[in-house]
Amino acid sequence: MTEKTAASAPRAPSSKRLEPLRQVDAGVLSIAYYEAGPADGPVVMLMHGFPYDIHSYVDVAPMLAAQGCRVIVPYLRGYGLTRFRDANTPRSGEQAAVGADMMALMDALGIRRAVFSGYDWGGRAACVGAALWPERCIGLVCVNSYLIQDIANAMAPQRPEREVALWYQYYFQLERGRAGLAANRRDIARILWAQWSPNWPFDDACFERTAMAHDNPDYVDVVIHSYRHRFGLAEGDPQYAEIQHRLAALPPITVPSITLDGAGDGVAPATDGTASASKFTGRRVHRVIPRAGHNLPQEAPEAFAAAVMELVKA
Repeated sequence: MTEKTAASAPRAPSSKRLEPLRQVDAGVLSIAYYEAGPADGPVVMLMHGFPYDIHSYVDVAPMLAAQGCRVIVPYLRGYGLTRFRDANTPRSGEQAAVGADMMALMDALGIRRAVFSGYDWGGRAACVGAALWPERCIGLVCVNSYLIQDIANAMAPQRPEREVALWYQYYFQLERGRAGLAANRRDIARILWAQWSPNWPFDDACFERTAMAHDNPDYVDVVIHSYRHRFGLAEGDPQYAEIQHRLAALPPITVPSITLDGAGDGVAPATDGTASASKFTGRRVHRVIPRAGHNLPQEAPEAFAAAVMELVKA
C-alpha cells in the first residue's frame, strides 16, 4: 500500500542541540547518546545516517518525547563522542556491525523492545535489527524501504543516471578517496547534503552543528570500510561473520513497518514501494513525502514522528 502525504516544504534548520549527552559501554563501543521522555515510556531508537549525526532528529525527538515515548538517539560508530573501547578493534562500518551496535546499546540500557527507526546507515541498522531480532522490535520505520545490502550482487550495474549519484561510493574505493575524505570531510559532506536534499534550506550553522561529529578520530576509517565492504572489496570483522552470513540471505522483515521516501531525494529516488514488497511479510505501508530529501527526519519531522507514533499506538 502506497500513500502520499499532503505537500509541505522541508523545514528550515533549527538552532537547537540535542543535549546533554549520556555515555554507556555497549559491546565494543562506548556509545554517546541523547535520551528524552519518560523512562517508562515505549522506547524509540532513532538511528542517523551518513554524512549526518543525531541532529537529524533535533525536532523528531522532542515531538516523540512529548507524546510519552522514551527516545534514544545514539551516535553511530565513528561519529561524535562514540568511541571504540579497544584500540585493536577493527574500524568496521559493515551493516552487521551497525546492526549489532544498536542491539548492544539496547542491552546496555536494559531495553527489551523498541520501535526501530532510521534512514541511510541508521535505516540499515534498523532493518538488520528488525529482520534478525524481531522479538525485540515493536515495529520499523525506515526511509528508502529495505536497506539490507545484497553484497553478493553488488557489482551488478544500475542505470547510468542512477550511477552518477553514487560517485562518492566509487571515490571511496580508492586510496585517493580515503585521503580526500580525511582532508575534505566537511566539503564532501556539504556537497552530498546539497545533492541529496535540493529542497532543504540548511544554513552554515545547521551544517556545522552536524559536521563537528565527523571530527571523530575513527570517522574516516569507518566510512571507508563501510563503502568498500558493501561492494565486497573489504573483509568484514570476523566477530560479525555469523550475522553477516544471516544477512546474506536477505531475510524478510516480519514486524509491522512503515517505509518512507522523500519525493526530492537526490540519491535514492522515490518509488511506489512495490520493488521491495516481498521483503516485508508483515503489515507494511509505504509513503512518499513531498519535497523531502534524503535526510527525511530533519526535513519533514512531523511525517517521520507521525509514522513512529502509528506503530507505538498500534
